[in-house]
Amino acid sequence: MNHFNRLVSEQMVTMEKLLYLQAELERCQEIEEELQNLQNETELESIQIDIDQMKKELKEIQLMFERQTEEVINSYREMILTPTL
Repeated sequence: MNHFNRLVSEQMVTMEKLLYLQAELERCQEIEEELQNLQNETELESIQIDIDQMKKELKEIQLMFERQTEEVINSYREMILTPTL
């Protein structure tokens, strides 16, 4: 059960990172839209670089979350299928 709890705990930390990064990405995209409206090319380019970086990080965290989900499922299955002595 400890292994399962540790995996779930790790997954919750990853989920927090995922939600934070998604919120930041949305915020930056709103800024991007505002800057496009203002046609401020210098700042626009900077925010676009930030958005691209956040998208890459978000994808990495999503992949990590998927792997952790698989680990949690496998750990739970092992816990259920392994008879306690």
